[in-house]
Amino acid sequence: MPLFGNNFSPKKTPPRKSASLSNLHALDRSVREIELGLDYGPPNMNIAGQILKFENGQWIAESGGTGNEVQRLHKRNQQLEEENNLLRLKVEVLLDMLTESMAESHLIEKEVDALKNLGRKRK
Repeated sequence: MPLFGNNFSPKKTPPRKSASLSNLHALDRSVREIELGLDYGPPNMNIAGQILKFENGQWIAESGGTGNEVQRLHKRNQQLEEENNLLRLKVEVLLDMLTESMAESHLIEKEVDALKNLGRKRK
């Protein structure tokens, strides 16, 4: 004698409810956009108290940080760029000087080797 009985009879599933009870699908598109909030606008984010807004492919500061701080940062950025340009120029000059001295060194070595060979041939 089976423990659970012979017949397998699962319970019947209850009938499904209608897919949507909302009447928003019957509304006009403009009303639907207002009701559902489909007009999001540009994305915003808040980083360290400064609100940034994404417009035309760039993040633009909307509010937050003071104008003096922004001016100070722009001035510091310009100073660093000028310093960077000066250092690049110095590196280029040093490389040119090194190249020139190496070329002179090779010429002197060739002259010394030529004089050594000339001295050996005389002997």
